[in-house]
Amino acid sequence: MRNYIKYAAVLALGLVACEPEFDESVEDDKVYDQGSADFSNYVAVGNSLTAGYADNALYVSGQKNSYPNILAQQFERVGGGDFTQPLMNDNLGGLLLQGDQIANNRLTLSVVNGAPAPTPISGTPTTEISNTLTGSFNNMGVPGAKSYHLMAPGYGNVAGVSTGQSNPYFVRFRSSAEATVLGDAVAQNPTFFSLWIGNNDVLGYASAGGAGVSQQGNLDPATYGSNDITDTNVFASVYSQEVDALLGSASAGVVLNIPNVTSTPYFNTVPFNPLSPATLGDQIPTLNATYAQLNQAFAFLGVPERSIQFSTTGASGIVVQDESLANISAQLTQVLVAGGLDPQTAAIYGAQYGQARQANENDLLVLPSSSVIGTLNEDRLAELVGVGVPQEIAGQLAVNGVTYPMQDQFVLIPSEQEEVATATAAFNQIIESIAADKGLAFVDANAILERVATSGISFDGGSITGEFATGGAFSLDGIHLTPRGYAFIANEIIKSINTTYNATIPSVNIGDYSGDPSLGD
Repeated sequence: MRNYIKYAAVLALGLVACEPEFDESVEDDKVYDQGSADFSNYVAVGNSLTAGYADNALYVSGQKNSYPNILAQQFERVGGGDFTQPLMNDNLGGLLLQGDQIANNRLTLSVVNGAPAPTPISGTPTTEISNTLTGSFNNMGVPGAKSYHLMAPGYGNVAGVSTGQSNPYFVRFRSSAEATVLGDAVAQNPTFFSLWIGNNDVLGYASAGGAGVSQQGNLDPATYGSNDITDTNVFASVYSQEVDALLGSASAGVVLNIPNVTSTPYFNTVPFNPLSPATLGDQIPTLNATYAQLNQAFAFLGVPERSIQFSTTGASGIVVQDESLANISAQLTQVLVAGGLDPQTAAIYGAQYGQARQANENDLLVLPSSSVIGTLNEDRLAELVGVGVPQEIAGQLAVNGVTYPMQDQFVLIPSEQEEVATATAAFNQIIESIAADKGLAFVDANAILERVATSGISFDGGSITGEFATGGAFSLDGIHLTPRGYAFIANEIIKSINTTYNATIPSVNIGDYSGDPSLGD
């Protein structure tokens, strides 16, 4: 069964639209002032958002359009010094370890099966992480880093890459195998710093569809999984230490809070109900007849809300696995057998649909689900064939989101969304409190990007919105920003710095920065 989700409807208008011209010119002959801040040695600390990550990769042009690099160019007008970045070797974005590729190339829009879709750009990357760069770097943004990773010794040790104990991006530019990100930043004696960290403390959980746990109450981050949510007390402790360490030499700085990750295109592009008569066609009667007996069993067991039915006239929700539901596999099997189904088939149905339901408007499907819905689940097919189910029938029972429930990593259910929202609010309260206590400039990135996602933000000549690929703010991975998006963040940071430190740093013309998706190779 073919894949039912197409990007064409999302992208068609945007791909033929003209790029608006933004008129926000900066008067170069104006005299600017640094106020009470000293920008002579600016060091940026953070994760992928600081590094300039975009399109699911780190690559040269993205780094050159990182918000810290944009800021540094503006800081030059008020006494700012040189700003160095650990640039990748190319614009492909992949990583090599001893010649083997360990990270994918960046995404571009290419035509796949007649429709535009994000696909990795072709080519062999040339960035070998074991070729460690020398010197220090003002941009200390490390893609994938969580709050506590900035203080973890050995986070840049190449020996730990294969086991997930270290970070391949930091391996490239750490000062020594046991160095910490924070230590290398502080060693540069910054006079001014930016700190944007914490996104990954919730993003890993959310982007994996909640396929992790909240570690609230666990104060040992060494025991956390990559998709777990960080304990609030751990976050508060490490964040406070990081700010204090940076203030050891810096007289001023700016911190940004954590955006609501569920407002990004990654969670709002694929609808919960992408199945329609046009995609399911004449299979709808057969599917509904198959589910009818199952629905009767659901009703008998007192859970009629789990019934599954596909509309013959409109859009229908996909079938999902909801781990928050009571697992009624055993009871379901018994009822199906009592209803006349043979024991083997009843057991298969019971196991497959014991926590299944149809998706609704409260569910968020992650962007990668678009290429999975409606496709054959090869693993499930093999399982069914392995227990004696004929190949044809096994295939009919193994269609992702149609007959086989979409698994946890593809769907963020309401209870998981609440976990993300609770953690985000707690982390943001900590960040804002520390910023106020230390007299730092503060940027409410959460509120700013929420406005982008919900209503868009207008400028002379155009606007940026949260629409996937066409809105101008978010790159093709649906989470990280475009050059225009990063320029917009840089301007918001400049506003806060100017207000906090009585500076008059000029903003940038965001129309000078691209908001378009990359096309083809």
